[in-house]
Amino acid sequence: MSFDRSKTPRWRPGYRFQYEPAQKGHVLLYPEGMIKLNDSAALIGGLIDGERNVTAIISELEVQFPGVAELGDDIEQFMEVARAQHWIELG
Repeated sequence: MSFDRSKTPRWRPGYRFQYEPAQKGHVLLYPEGMIKLNDSAALIGGLIDGERNVTAIISELEVQFPGVAELGDDIEQFMEVARAQHWIELG
């Protein structure tokens, strides 16, 4: 089964993406704790707004990072992990 890039990711209720100065990076806050995101995940997370679909997120990052091989596949992989971890919903 191929990944559906037309889906629009949104953070699940109770999850909040933000920059955390104490962590010197972006985190995902949720009622039970916090997840520190690496730089790549933070770039993707910053574009998850409930409006952009996965294709739009890929397009925006391709503009920022032209010529990066397999960028779309990496973003799909992040979305799959984030969904499996119940961080996001894909609508």
